Amino acid sequence: MQYSKILAVATLFISSAFAAPLDVEARACAATCGSVCYTSSAISAAQEAGYDLYSANDDVSNYPHEYRNYEGFDFPVSGTYYEFPILRSGAVYSGNSPGADRVVFNGNDQLAGVITHTGASGNNFVACD
Repeated sequence: MQYSKILAVATLFISSAFAAPLDVEARACAATCGSVCYTSSAISAAQEAGYDLYSANDDVSNYPHEYRNYEGFDFPVSGTYYEFPILRSGAVYSGNSPGADRVVFNGNDQLAGVITHTGASGNNFVACD
């Protein structure tokens, strides 16, 4: 009886140890735009940079600017939305090409979502996973 309890507990720990790397890997991507994985810290950094510019009534190459949600996304926060580039390199946008991906936030600095031109028709956006 004691042996079977030990075996059951050992099996649980072994299976948990093998599952852990997969769980950590899956959590690394807070949003995936096309094939680009963005961590929550990258999303937060882009949002913070965009909101700082917005609140200072400033911009970098016309970002952030109002996002009019022509696609009709059902964002979890309300308000007037603003878009700011999030870069696949991990750097915070400072001008030049904005790439395809954007963070969307409102005037209260609440994240609405992450969207991309990748896979969208024309100049439209689709939601990142």
